[in-house]
Amino acid sequence: MEPSPCRLPELEAARPHMEARASCPAAAPLVERQFHVLVGVTGSVAALKLPLLVSRLLDIPGLEVAVVTTERAKHFYTPQDVPVTLYSDADEWEMWKRRSDPVLHIDLRKWADLMLVAPLDANTLGKVASGICDNLLTCVIRAWDRSKPLLFCPAMNTAMWEHPITAQQVWGPWLRWAPLWTK
Repeated sequence: MEPSPCRLPELEAARPHMEARASCPAAAPLVERQFHVLVGVTGSVAALKLPLLVSRLLDIPGLEVAVVTTERAKHFYTPQDVPVTLYSDADEWEMWKRRSDPVLHIDLRKWADLMLVAPLDANTLGKVASGICDNLLTCVIRAWDRSKPLLFCPAMNTAMWEHPITAQQVWGPWLRWAPLWTK
């Protein structure tokens, strides 16, 4: 298949065995532009539901979905059960070789209209609240366009959820960052 001039060739090169999901409205002028949803999945046991979540999202007309996974999340689902492109840390590093190469977390940020992190485990919540971006998912979150929706669905053991540190990580950043996110 000849790639359209509006596709992201760097994403196609990183995933030659999968069809690239990003396309340009000019490539199909009679088709309405798809709404791009980027799903982030972390290492909570709730990641077992990733195939179901993605299939339900794909049932919604006009949605195009891609997934960014952490290494720990991979323990809870089978990649073959997820019918969309999956990106992980290895993809970011395989794409980038020199200064002029594309940066995957920036390309995904530009591609997506909305990001949904489901599940958000306690570890990733702590990283995001502290500004740590040491994997593809946390880099996308850190680089996220604040004019677009970013949704978090925390999932952890009740004792972890009820811990005072969790409340601080959930509400502390919101209280500090709210003025920045509402501009």
